[in-house]
Amino acid sequence: MGTRGSLIAGIELGGTKCIALLGSGPEDVRAQQTVPTIDPDATLAAIEATLDGWDFDAIGVASFGPLQLDAAAPDYGAITATTKPGWTGTDLVRRLARRYGKPIGFQTDVNGAALAEGRWGAARGLATHAYLTIGTGVGVGLVANGRPVQGVAHGEAGHMRVPRAAGDTYPGWCRFHGDCVEGLISGPALAERFGCPGKELPQDGREWDLFVHDLCGLLHNLVVAAAPERIAIGGGVIAARAHLFQKLRARLAESLGGYGSLIGYAGELDDRLGPPGLGAMAGPLGALAVGLEAIDS
Repeated sequence: MGTRGSLIAGIELGGTKCIALLGSGPEDVRAQQTVPTIDPDATLAAIEATLDGWDFDAIGVASFGPLQLDAAAPDYGAITATTKPGWTGTDLVRRLARRYGKPIGFQTDVNGAALAEGRWGAARGLATHAYLTIGTGVGVGLVANGRPVQGVAHGEAGHMRVPRAAGDTYPGWCRFHGDCVEGLISGPALAERFGCPGKELPQDGREWDLFVHDLCGLLHNLVVAAAPERIAIGGGVIAARAHLFQKLRARLAESLGGYGSLIGYAGELDDRLGPPGLGAMAGPLGALAVGLEAIDS
């Protein structure tokens, strides 16, 4: 079955909320429902109550993780050791397969958003691109030659360690790594680090200079490792602070230091680094993209 005319039930599972979407793309969203992320049984029951009223050809699941994406693994389709209380070991794919008997695509939320950006958004037509989300956690989806990059497990570049700013002694929020990037700039990290939620910080506060410093460390490593044709950054922490993109571009160009093969790249950051073309819908549409991938494969 091709994707033309196929309707997808997309499920984006997030740390604070989940969005169910029925459609085939950004110009064809026929229904949408949001439910809070609480315990797994109650959350999934609410999502299933929505899907039960829809007619669709496939399901796309784009979820917070970590996830088991190896189809040969006995726990394929499950959330593995996550920081989200109660969700470790939650079997998503088998539960949905038993209930609906439809093809199911399964990916991380950031890989889903990256696929959506490549299919419909600012990375359309590009072979290698990345999507970062900064919210409850920090996630990086990297697509190379049109496919999400994956080794023995999906990447966790949000947990990359980066050089700290001089005088910054915050130990970090991440319970696994302390001061990895997620431990420094995710929503919970900002609240603990600065004593109030990020949305309450002044737009021009020094706190955002530290944010730019830490995020730029991740961006530098991502660029020197993969040189994505475009990098989109979304998520609640940065969505309302578009002014930070210019600071990030300037800092990243400085960090790249005029290195040979990246001289041109550093001069093109106005086009290469920015918000997702799909805006806040990159995540939900990512679930549709993942479902369409399941039909294509």
